[in-house]
Amino acid sequence: MNNKEGNNKRGGSRPNSSRSNSNKPKPAMQKRAQGPKKVKPAVKAAEEEAAQKLKKQNQAPKRQKAADEIRLNKYISNSGVCSRRDADIYIQSGNVKVNGVPVTEMGYLVKLNDVVNFDGVTLTPEKKEYILLNKPKNFTTALDEGQEYRNVLELVRGSTTAKIAPIGRMDKNTTGLLLFTNDTDMIRKFTLPSQKSSKIYQVSLDKNLKYEDLEKISKGLVLDGHRVFVEEVSYIDNEPKSEIGLKLRSSNVKVVRAVFEHFDYDVLRIDRVSFAGLTKKNLPRGNWRFLTDQEIINLKNV
Repeated sequence: MNNKEGNNKRGGSRPNSSRSNSNKPKPAMQKRAQGPKKVKPAVKAAEEEAAQKLKKQNQAPKRQKAADEIRLNKYISNSGVCSRRDADIYIQSGNVKVNGVPVTEMGYLVKLNDVVNFDGVTLTPEKKEYILLNKPKNFTTALDEGQEYRNVLELVRGSTTAKIAPIGRMDKNTTGLLLFTNDTDMIRKFTLPSQKSSKIYQVSLDKNLKYEDLEKISKGLVLDGHRVFVEEVSYIDNEPKSEIGLKLRSSNVKVVRAVFEHFDYDVLRIDRVSFAGLTKKNLPRGNWRFLTDQEIINLKNV
């Protein structure tokens, strides 16, 4: 009896035991996180070669640039519509045509006589130049006054190879700021009667300006059927009352002279001291300088 019970104890199950049954299946182990599969050298080389071929599809074939050729993005930049970097974007997007054919190749070369159409507008390749001159006496903007007086273009000769022209006219006795450019849009903008930029003139008269005449000028007047709007007129501090400051929008010096002649004053001298925000600071009489990028932006935004 005892032996049987002993056998039952050794061979029987132990329901209260904390030890797990060795026959119970163990849970599956989680797989370790795996990194990206290594690309075989041959496959990687093939991928790089394919990428290079795709990149070269938008590149012009390598060839020697001729003397009369220029890169398309530089051609566009020289026309003044945008920078070379932005020009590349327009080229890639298909918005540029050369001789009527869309061009999307980077580094494409064009000749100066090619017709380049940028987003529907035909461009000119000449770089836009803007030169400010402090004009002295005895130089004129006219080309038909004979040989007695020299032309203002002589004063800026050598500054650029572009075909620049002065904005507005100045006679031989008028001095001060005169802007030159080959930007026909800007020339047209500042010579229109409706243009909004201010100019300041210092005017020397043959006699003192009467206060009542100064008041009449400040209210504006009609000359030859056209209304002249005077922004400001005043005596100049510490100067005789024959020295007058006049601020108005016209770039036509003849208008300045006519304002005072309307009240029976003879104009001895006119000096333009400010043109659309540009001044004579650090620009001696007879000297010129290129405008800064910010000054050009300011003029375009007037």
